[in-house]
Amino acid sequence: VTMAWFDMAAKKLGFPTIELFVKAGSDGESIGNCPFSQRLFMILWLKGVIFNVTTVDLKRKPADLQDLAPGTNPPFVTFNGEVKVDVNKIEEFLEEKLTPPRYPKLATNHPESNTAGIDVFSKFSAYIKNPRKDTNDGLEKALLKSLRRLDEYLRTPLPEEIDANSTEDPQESTRCFLDGPDLTLADCNLLPKLHIIKVLLPIIPTLLPR
Repeated sequence: VTMAWFDMAAKKLGFPTIELFVKAGSDGESIGNCPFSQRLFMILWLKGVIFNVTTVDLKRKPADLQDLAPGTNPPFVTFNGEVKVDVNKIEEFLEEKLTPPRYPKLATNHPESNTAGIDVFSKFSAYIKNPRKDTNDGLEKALLKSLRRLDEYLRTPLPEEIDANSTEDPQESTRCFLDGPDLTLADCNLLPKLHIIKVLLPIIPTLLPR
């Protein structure tokens, strides 16, 4: 059996052999719109490892994949041939195995960053899936409140942004991401969900004020 190019490249560079299995799009081949798959893709990409991505059409899941991870739908990962399932556990595993100095640390420095915006996607899903018009206003208000909390967290300076010797009120945060100037695991979790919301907003004109 010919070794896949990514296996050869990984072995030559001393990387582990990693394959990410993700849900396929509606055409059965392209990468689907799954925030959990995108979360793991972002983590592996930020770690800087060589990895292969395999799309899985859930309508006709190949028998070999059913044998590889029976009863499990993507996303899941194989790491040096070992199957890893459950997105949260995979995230913890990758952070534990792919460590500095070779691989960047992606864990947050501030625990609050891990929960910032944690309920935005669930509030959004509840709103767009709601069949009852009489509860729309309440669900919309709940979503907007959640988004405002996230915005407030991003605007609030982190401890390292505050000058302890200054007598003036702290300035608004200038950081680019949840936990500082660099992407972290918290961003990998939140950004794919925010992207879905951004994509859907134009077709739901009543969701947010322009």
